[in-house]
Amino acid sequence: MPVTLHRTTLPDAPDLSAWADIPVAVAVDTVPGARQIDPDIRPLRPAGRQPRLMGRAVTVDCAAPDFGAVLHALDLIGKGEVLVIAARAHRDHAMIGDILSGHLRAKGVAGVIVDGAVRDTGTLGQWDDFAVFSRHITPRGPTGADQGAVNGPVTFGGITVDAGDLILGDDDGLVCLPPETWEAGLTPARAKLALEDRWTAALRTGTAATAFSLPPPFRR
Repeated sequence: MPVTLHRTTLPDAPDLSAWADIPVAVAVDTVPGARQIDPDIRPLRPAGRQPRLMGRAVTVDCAAPDFGAVLHALDLIGKGEVLVIAARAHRDHAMIGDILSGHLRAKGVAGVIVDGAVRDTGTLGQWDDFAVFSRHITPRGPTGADQGAVNGPVTFGGITVDAGDLILGDDDGLVCLPPETWEAGLTPARAKLALEDRWTAALRTGTAATAFSLPPPFRR
């Protein structure tokens, strides 16, 4: 069966740049409707060196070890977007490596996340302007290039990701924000950041009990 293309361009979206300042942990904790992605899907680079990921999803459903849908997505994805490769946690064949990722990077794509495997990590791990998250790393490449689907809904890391959803990624992991969360979710997220600033200041000058408004403990 040939690769299915559900649509070639994402629908228009409002300015999402404000989400660049929201950590994944804050979004997961505070945004109603946020979908946390399985934390076993990890950033490739070490903590403190992982480039932050933010962009709208171009989704790929792979019938691993076939990676035909990934190849078709290369011509559809645009600058600032995120390639979401749903490979059903397949660990034996990488769905992407340095050649395809390098092409995406040259196009200005924000990064790639893979519920499956990647390879050529020695090259991918050198890039500080292209984020890579994956469940597995393996040296073996894909076989076949004529199955799968692009820009349809996919199951990725235990959740559903639709084309056009906003993906945030950092050292802590990944979260998917569907369109209905974009406007309403910023207020509680910003409130949590402000609260964390107050906690930090209060801890600097006082006690934990005061900073967190704890009730008096029972003393024996």
